[in-house]
Amino acid sequence: MREIQFREALREAMSEEMRRDEKIFLMGEEVAEYNGAYKVSQGMLDEFGAERVIDTPIAELGFAGIGVGAAMNGLRPIIEFMTFNFSLVAIDQVINSAAKMMSMSGGQFPMPMVFRGPTGNAGMLSSQHSQNFENWYANTPGLKVVVPSNPYDAKGLLKSSIRDNDPVIFMESELMYGDKGEVPEGEYLLPIGQAHIVKEGSDVTLVSFGKMMKVVNEAAEELSKNGVNAEVIDLRSVRPLDYKTIVESVKKTNRLVVVEEAWPLASISADIAFNIQKDAFDYLDAPVKRVNSMDLPLPYAPTLIDAILPNVKRTLEAVDSVMYK
Repeated sequence: MREIQFREALREAMSEEMRRDEKIFLMGEEVAEYNGAYKVSQGMLDEFGAERVIDTPIAELGFAGIGVGAAMNGLRPIIEFMTFNFSLVAIDQVINSAAKMMSMSGGQFPMPMVFRGPTGNAGMLSSQHSQNFENWYANTPGLKVVVPSNPYDAKGLLKSSIRDNDPVIFMESELMYGDKGEVPEGEYLLPIGQAHIVKEGSDVTLVSFGKMMKVVNEAAEELSKNGVNAEVIDLRSVRPLDYKTIVESVKKTNRLVVVEEAWPLASISADIAFNIQKDAFDYLDAPVKRVNSMDLPLPYAPTLIDAILPNVKRTLEAVDSVMYK
């Protein structure tokens, strides 16, 4: 099977869907003439023209609102934020318009739109450009929140997101755009809300999503060298969140470690910990352990970034803790 970059998988997903449905268009900063801030939309302006690949001013609130209006009128916009840090400028349109329009209109206005772009730390970008908002958006009824970890998932999940009649927050990572992975040439879709068991195991369950899957996968490899057989689960989406797959895994392994880049308070990992103790308490041989970023704004210095973010060492220490080593 061929290998392509994460950015190429996203481009293929958008281009295939735009060829299939003329109601789909892409809008955002630098998506057209510059071929995308991270070259995700490279060549799309040449193929689809300026009416469907649209450069915007630096005005996230404005073009997010245009996207909402377009979706209300039967189009299917893809709104790209250069980073989800900038989505805070547009959050009123995302939360108070896109997420609620279907409910407020009594079902008269579906909102078939995707907000996509990078989230989290990308190295030496300091506090204002290194935040995670997956848990913020996952807190909102009416939204779906998808966070792929590899090119295969990125393409299949983005195609499903574009076809969905609900607004989807599709979160990527600047540090993953160049990652390569196997992606079929034929069409395929992946269901939103279904986790993927990356590796089956019997001793401990490791759960994560997005680029933190790199940390979890590496930790699982290190554990296997020491005779610990970890089961690894990639959530793929955090709203809806596939609790059932985690519960069934914990019934087998009796231990759970959740790795998440976001801050610990009110995080996805906190919600998972609550639901697992609620639905699988009798199967736990140790309290659920979480590995999050430390509870402070991310600094600029690489040494401090490494100390604050979740990493393999902290993940292995969490596994040792739940295994009472």
